[in-house]
Amino acid sequence: MAGLGQNRHGPERAPARHIRLVVSDMDGTLLTPDKQVTDQSLSAIRALEQAGVPLCLVSSRPAGGMEMYFDQLGIRTPYGALNGGTLFNPDRSIRSSLSLDPQTVLEALNMLERQNVDAWLFRGHDWLVRNAQDPLVLAESRTVQTIPTQVADLSTCVQNIGKVAGSTANHAALQAQEADIARKLAGRACVALSSKWFLDITPLHANKGHAVRQLADYYNISVDEVACIGDMNNDIPMLSIAGLAIAMGQATPDVQACAHFVTSANTQEGWARAITDVVLPRTIPAGNMPHPSPATPCAPTPQ
Repeated sequence: MAGLGQNRHGPERAPARHIRLVVSDMDGTLLTPDKQVTDQSLSAIRALEQAGVPLCLVSSRPAGGMEMYFDQLGIRTPYGALNGGTLFNPDRSIRSSLSLDPQTVLEALNMLERQNVDAWLFRGHDWLVRNAQDPLVLAESRTVQTIPTQVADLSTCVQNIGKVAGSTANHAALQAQEADIARKLAGRACVALSSKWFLDITPLHANKGHAVRQLADYYNISVDEVACIGDMNNDIPMLSIAGLAIAMGQATPDVQACAHFVTSANTQEGWARAITDVVLPRTIPAGNMPHPSPATPCAPTPQ
């Protein structure tokens, strides 16, 4: 398999020479378009394990939609759901969590409703929707193997919300909403597309960059020793701080501009190729890994 060349249009900072941790997105990155993990990717995960380098996942998915893959992947590491707003320990207990201010949730719901974009709410392990029979809800339920709770009035459920998701098949409208809602909620929330179907609105510091810092702290290492792989706008916060940033081949130009390397698409073994050609040659031997840090209690977000 030919090696990947460094991205000429990537960040000015040099890629890290030594990697002790890999943090990866799931949909569009580790997973193929039909939500599968290829044999080559599984082999690459085993190679990371043999090199003593943990793999942690951070996704816009709720926890259950991530955990459904862990047995197949054979990983028992901390992970970040809801774009990193909720961090879980390897035993699946919550390590830390952030939530949106209730007024911000109400404003987000109103803005999405005015544009005929369906809104979903996520709180802990709960997924709240207006219509459980909506085609996109049914499709997502199958994808993440989670049954949502139908609520007639979402405005009555605005406490402790970790993510508001806007969902529509009108991809152009969702792209337009990303910039508009981000401007209106500036300083209060992170707003980013997680796919062409979904717009995620999460607490201000609940992004994948926050998750990477938390995961690096868990292993007592610097973010400069972390390799991150992603494909969508919500991956930019982690790619922007990673010691080694890798974008998938189908990623947008904005995402690729944050990456030291651009691998193949997720239809062409891009994830496995990135690990094999770019990450593994930089890994630190297992004997040099520090011990994970203990969990630090997280104060609840003021409401």
